[in-house]
Amino acid sequence: MRRPDRGGAVGAARLPLRKSLAGRLLTVTALVASCSVAATAWLAVQTTSVAIRQEQGQNLKSDAKIYDTLLGYAATHPDWDGVDTTVRELAVESGRRIVLTTPGRRPFVDSANSRSAGGGSSDDLLAQQASAVVDPRSVDTVLVPDDARAGADRVDPRAVGPFRLPAKEHDALRKASAGRVECLSRMGIAADVVESPGGRPRVQFVSDETEAGTDNVTDRDMEAKCFASYPVGPTATERKALSALNQLADACLKRQGRTAVKLNLDLSWDRSYAYGRDDAVSGAEDGLSDREAKALAAKKAEDAATAERKAASGDALDYAPAEIRDSAYDRAVASCVESARREQLTGYVAEPALLFIDGPGAAGVPGFDLSRANTARIAGVTALVLALTVGASVLAGARLVRPLHALTGAAQRMREGLHATPVPVASDNEIGRLTAAFNDMAVHRARLEEQRKVMVSDVAHELRTPLSNIRGWLEAAHDGLAVPDPAFVSSLLEEAVQLQHLINDLQDLGAADAGALRLHRKPVRIDELLGQVAAAHQGLAETAGVTLTVLTPPPGTPHPPLLDADPVRLRQAVSNLLSNAVRHTPAGGTVTLRRYVTDPGDELAVEVSDTGSGIPAGDLPYVFDRFWRAEKSRNRGTGGSGLGLAIVLKLAEAHGGTVDVASTEGEGATFTLRLPTAGSRKPEGPGRP
Repeated sequence: MRRPDRGGAVGAARLPLRKSLAGRLLTVTALVASCSVAATAWLAVQTTSVAIRQEQGQNLKSDAKIYDTLLGYAATHPDWDGVDTTVRELAVESGRRIVLTTPGRRPFVDSANSRSAGGGSSDDLLAQQASAVVDPRSVDTVLVPDDARAGADRVDPRAVGPFRLPAKEHDALRKASAGRVECLSRMGIAADVVESPGGRPRVQFVSDETEAGTDNVTDRDMEAKCFASYPVGPTATERKALSALNQLADACLKRQGRTAVKLNLDLSWDRSYAYGRDDAVSGAEDGLSDREAKALAAKKAEDAATAERKAASGDALDYAPAEIRDSAYDRAVASCVESARREQLTGYVAEPALLFIDGPGAAGVPGFDLSRANTARIAGVTALVLALTVGASVLAGARLVRPLHALTGAAQRMREGLHATPVPVASDNEIGRLTAAFNDMAVHRARLEEQRKVMVSDVAHELRTPLSNIRGWLEAAHDGLAVPDPAFVSSLLEEAVQLQHLINDLQDLGAADAGALRLHRKPVRIDELLGQVAAAHQGLAETAGVTLTVLTPPPGTPHPPLLDADPVRLRQAVSNLLSNAVRHTPAGGTVTLRRYVTDPGDELAVEVSDTGSGIPAGDLPYVFDRFWRAEKSRNRGTGGSGLGLAIVLKLAEAHGGTVDVASTEGEGATFTLRLPTAGSRKPEGPGRP
């Protein structure tokens, strides 16, 4: 009873999808598709984000220009009358809609209308949040294109209010500044005249190197003389405006319980004016040490020198608060000056207005609206791509796995000992070639199996004959039917020798197949070896009535090269060829043994020819198979064990050589053994020492 084969049962069972090739292919394809969709989506998002940022950057630049232009208009006009022309020009230039409204969102200028809105537009058409607030007294530092546009108090420098100079005062200051520049030019100092937004001219040095060259005392004295020769002190208009601003700042400080301040034209203040009062008391009153009192006196002197230099040069009059000092009093003064300046500008600049850019009806950024419908559309396309990918993977996987299933079934049938039918080759690809190779392997395996069965039968037959003879003679002697005389013993010895010869041949073939056939190599002269083999078979040939001839080369022929071979194994191979030739040659025939060097000179050939019955052409491929005989009856008188030629083939391969046969039926056969010479021995097969 045959035991169940667990391996066969496992091989026949269908693999789960997660372990099958189709399942893995489907998983990998779905993963690749998902990664592809994710990468595409990420790339699209990144590209879209870059495009949006670029669009936003362009819009921000356009917004900054629109805001700065309208801010300049508000800083130089007491109201918004006449701004509609400027708004329409900006709208045409930017290609966007511009709307100005009151703080209560009542539009008074709309670029979408041909004239001012006049309050007729509805705030329902405006965006929920304004783009900016246009107020020259509080500049938006995000939209200001240049940080210089806003001072420390965020008041637009173009909003000068009562400090704007009339033409007469402007011309006088311009003339004095030109005189200063001419005087400096004569001293070799390059300078130029620039004007502040209020119309006050001032001297500006051309390069830092020139200004740096005035560090020595002599140049400073000459520079001071030029400034003193052309005084540019505060004009009547500036003194009046500065006095009003000082009163507003003092009122603010008084409400805080602080000491009044004296402002300069550049809106800085005289620190010495407050020394000894408020939080800057004298050292004696505050309990300062002598060292601290000296430091305070040095600071007073430094501030006084700075004020005198500014008064002499008339520079830096941009009507912006000076650097905020690191003291509570200075911070309070800066805050009061800021609020006073904003209060003073009331009536000189336009009221704050809300600015709307690209409001309702204007074109936004096309194609970037991730609405619910667009999100659903993206999800649908992604699902469709995945579905198509999975469907294509299923079809491809089915086509890929179908022939593999057929191969698995055929292999399982072979394992169970059933006849393996050829698997159809569907196409000429990797799987098709695998199928063709499997079919060839199945045919070769069937042939080997048949040869194995024949070999077992042949071995049993070869062993049965001598053993049967030995048993028969022994039983006859045991029963008293035969006398154990010398003839009796000789017959048993002959059968035992035949049996031993067969076992030795099988042992040699087994060692050759296992790679354990050892060779004891040494230099061999082929002529001597052939002479020895011919002499050993001369008696056998004479008994069979066959002429054994060894062909020798003519005198003067160079000796053949030496062979690096095992002389015992080589004699065995040549002896097998000679005995096979004598056995198949009828009486009166001839067996010829000769040697020669092949044309390239790297091989030595030993040729054994006979004039026997020859070998049919259909039997030539099986001559070197084990236990093969042309005479199927396996008559011991016409053939040996059928292992001699197989042993010759294995010995030739062990020496790195070959053996072949050529025959014409009825005319004899020729076996040629080719061996590499000592200087050109090829890599050896099994039996390498």
